[in-house]
Amino acid sequence: MSSPTRSSREMVADWAPEDPARWDSGLAWRTLWITTYNLTLAFITWFLVSAIAPKLTSIGFDLTPGQLYWLTAMPGLAGGSLRLIWTFLPPIVGTRKLVSLSTILFLIPLFGWAFAVQDSSTPYAVLLLLAFLAGIGGGVFSGFMPSTSYFFPKAKQGTALGLQAGLGNFGVSIVQFVTPWVVGFALAGSLLGAPQTFTNPETGATKDVWYQNAAYFWVPFVVVGAIVAWLYLKRVPVQARGVRDQMDIFSEKHTWTMTYLYVMTFGTFSGFAAVFGLLIKVEFGEFEGAPDPVRYAFLGALVGSFARVITGPVADRIGGGILTVVSGLGIAAGTVFVAVVALPAQSADDFPAFLWAMLAIFFFAGVGNASTFKQMPMIFEPRQAGGVIGWTAAIAAFGPFLFGSALSAISPPVFFWVVAIWSLIGAAMAWWLYARPGAEKPS
Repeated sequence: MSSPTRSSREMVADWAPEDPARWDSGLAWRTLWITTYNLTLAFITWFLVSAIAPKLTSIGFDLTPGQLYWLTAMPGLAGGSLRLIWTFLPPIVGTRKLVSLSTILFLIPLFGWAFAVQDSSTPYAVLLLLAFLAGIGGGVFSGFMPSTSYFFPKAKQGTALGLQAGLGNFGVSIVQFVTPWVVGFALAGSLLGAPQTFTNPETGATKDVWYQNAAYFWVPFVVVGAIVAWLYLKRVPVQARGVRDQMDIFSEKHTWTMTYLYVMTFGTFSGFAAVFGLLIKVEFGEFEGAPDPVRYAFLGALVGSFARVITGPVADRIGGGILTVVSGLGIAAGTVFVAVVALPAQSADDFPAFLWAMLAIFFFAGVGNASTFKQMPMIFEPRQAGGVIGWTAAIAAFGPFLFGSALSAISPPVFFWVVAIWSLIGAAMAWWLYARPGAEKPS
């Protein structure tokens, strides 16, 4: 590893965040807020498909529930795969280039979906490809988060990363909340395309909708985010000559244990966020008085994101390990309740119990999302911590793919039992390695 000795418009050469005299807090917080804005747009792009998929059949697409689950799964497959690439980019490319150029890539799936939804004869293979491309928004997380971690001392990384990831996660609930509203009217008159006909599956009533707006609406925000990142972000001297320099993280046992724990937390959050609307539609949609999925789908991600934001400072104060234990136990309790009490549903009257249990699962997943990100900078030195954050985030990003594909193959109650067992094992692992008195790596 080498450190640059010269300063430039992009590079801050003399950088030591653990030394108050050499830490520029203004630059650090500016980097956090700019990167967080762009990360929110990344999550909006990543979960765009989850906001559109539940209504595709109502605007003329001939798709089965299994095909819809696979559409929501593909961004997770791409997000996890692409995170494996973005994991290694921060010390090679630097924060400024990484964030600004990555943000521009969001335009590819946004324009693609804007065109695709206007034609119900769009081949399913094309929809799958566009769903995969939406995963670009998921992939960049493993570059953005390590980049931000370089700018803060360890004592503040729980707060900083909790804020960035938590506020970024709000992108999931934002796109799921905004989509039903923004598709209800024409943007820029007829300039952005003709409306589609929406048919209510219960009453047969029809109305005009503009589902291309669900994608077009975010284009100006993406352009602004890319420009601001290019103009105002910097690079600090945390460098590696290439991927090989960063492979040492895989010889560390705690890389693998933290990967398991982040799959337990963020994998659960992202997986359920991607399929929540479809779960509501599939499990309750046939009953009289069925709940409208779009009215509730955004709530899960909203609760989980809020929990991540408020837990960061708590983790800085009491440590992340014990909160990860709480997270695992909470997720397990919620999923057992759903499997035993709420599913399979007998009527729409079962929905409130299902909804509250799901919101509890999202809350405890959000707690664990923050606590694990506090742990990793405490367990590893800065360059390794950045790599481990990126790697664990990459594997956990497969959550939407795993959840979507699994729910297309097995019954939801069985799936919830699997999540419960996984979480109980994770809670025990976190207690033994990181939280108990005399733990190997108290964090």
